[in-house]
Amino acid sequence: MSDFYNNAQNWLENYPELYSLTGLTLLIIAAWLANWMVKRVLLRGLYRALKATPIGQDGTLRDSRITARLANIVPALIISAGITLVPHLPGAVVTATRNVCSAFIVLTIALAISGVLTLLNSAYEKRPNAHLKPIKGYVQVVKILLFAIAAILMVASLIDRSPLILLSGLGAMAAVLMLIFQDTLLSLVASVQISSSDIIRVGDWVEMPQLNADGDVIDIALHTVKVQNWDKTITTIPTKRFISDPFKNWRGMQECGGRRIKRSLFLDQTSITFLSPDEIAHLQRFLLLGNYLRNKQSELHSWNAELAEASQEPANTRRVTNIGTFRAYVEHYLRQHAGINQEMTQLVRQLSPTPDGLPLELYCFTNTTAWSRYEAIQSDLFDHLLAILPEFGLRVFQHPSGADMRELKPSLLATAQH
Repeated sequence: MSDFYNNAQNWLENYPELYSLTGLTLLIIAAWLANWMVKRVLLRGLYRALKATPIGQDGTLRDSRITARLANIVPALIISAGITLVPHLPGAVVTATRNVCSAFIVLTIALAISGVLTLLNSAYEKRPNAHLKPIKGYVQVVKILLFAIAAILMVASLIDRSPLILLSGLGAMAAVLMLIFQDTLLSLVASVQISSSDIIRVGDWVEMPQLNADGDVIDIALHTVKVQNWDKTITTIPTKRFISDPFKNWRGMQECGGRRIKRSLFLDQTSITFLSPDEIAHLQRFLLLGNYLRNKQSELHSWNAELAEASQEPANTRRVTNIGTFRAYVEHYLRQHAGINQEMTQLVRQLSPTPDGLPLELYCFTNTTAWSRYEAIQSDLFDHLLAILPEFGLRVFQHPSGADMRELKPSLLATAQH
């Protein structure tokens, strides 16, 4: 065997180019075999061993391709070491090949470390309280620094110079680098402020009208925050805008367990009157108004009794009004309603009169923050109040419609004929 090898070598010495090509071919085959052995044998054995552990059960390690990238280092090392053994190759080719292999190894290691960081972030996001303090932005910053260092080392490897030479020139480029990475630096500062001040979390309902964002935060990254709107569209907002621009975060409402109802009934002011004794007797049938009307009449009777003879003139006396009685009815109705949070503020108040009527505002909170349930409670509440208004002699104000005009048309024609 040794004689055959020596004879073949002596023969190839007469053909330098063929000798070099043969050496390169053998080197590439050796690198390919090493790559095949590592990926097909060692990695498969590693994956099978890890299946018995929590790390390998969910397949996250396989999907991250960390070990597959590290396996690429083996053929690169073989080529880098074996290229010097190939005969009759120019020194420049050997040097260039080794430099490229070194740069490739640096890139492979950087990609593997990036995969490890992604894996750590994925594992952290599986924690129950991960949405309170997301680390995705910090992981992205570390990745930027990692690839910046990798780029310097790769360039140093390719030009066969010390990395310190490149680093010494970065001082003069600091201003240029700050200009290039301006958005990254601002986003980093914003991410730190958002995390430290707990401004937003994944899952928060935020509202930023100037950017057409109204929905749940689904992702917080270094440069952007993704908001899924209620129409299922996604708005991507620069992270720094949550520091510089005003926005509304509904987390407080969700945590307190009650959502506010703040809506008005617009009453026709011409329907507001004093109640007659018959009307008071009619309203005393209402369970929610029995005690109120008795106490109110007792209070007014005591007041009017002090007027003596002046009480004979109705204009001098205090009397029960239909709007005041209706307001008391609404207050008692809210206290009895099963969907209203009794531990939070409840108000029934009149606002300033408008051309569209007298606003009677209801200010209270439901005992749920679920959107559908909240709307159902609010609708149920106003359904009842709108339907019971005529019992008090009150009318809701609304602008005349075509149906109103058709009803009035016969009377208008009769008036015009006279």
